[in-house]
Amino acid sequence: MAAEAGEAEPDWAQGVQDLKDKLLRAMAEAENTRRIAAREKADAAKYAVTNFARDILRVADNLGFAMMSVSEEARQADQNLDNLYVGIDMTMKELLSVFEGNGIKPVPAEGQPFDHNIHEAVQQVENPDVPANTVMQVLRRGFVLQDRLLRPAQVIVSVGGPKANDVDPADDASQSAGEGGQKAYEQGAQNSSHAVDQET
Repeated sequence: MAAEAGEAEPDWAQGVQDLKDKLLRAMAEAENTRRIAAREKADAAKYAVTNFARDILRVADNLGFAMMSVSEEARQADQNLDNLYVGIDMTMKELLSVFEGNGIKPVPAEGQPFDHNIHEAVQQVENPDVPANTVMQVLRRGFVLQDRLLRPAQVIVSVGGPKANDVDPADDASQSAGEGGQKAYEQGAQNSSHAVDQET
């Protein structure tokens, strides 16, 4: 009896606190697991079409190359050819509209500073009149799906010009480059068809 009387009383308060701490940690881990699962589920739904989207870009490329292969003179000389060109053009516009409706958008490139995250430089051209490291032409358009890069834009980059921060922001060259972006893309892709579509 004396030995039993000498034993320390259990610290029930500390035991309860330990259990509370364990419960809180378990609840926090369960919440983190739930959030991770929800995020992964959302990403799976958001990017489920990634592979399909990457493949269908090649269809857009081929439509574009088909249009580039027809000169303005040939269209004027052959009404049937002109009608075919117009049909392909309408198909291309509809395809790009479907792309946008599904979160697939072109990467900004023409006239923009080169960004290795979204651009792939395939050629450099000396041009002292254009700020160095500026995208001069787009050989193959790049696209993003939501906020993920599907493929980079293949571009021609300027060298030899002034640094971008040394150029007057009001310079008209940048504006002109933006307005002529589509023409530059078409001319560049026609002249460099061997460099296009390295996607697998």
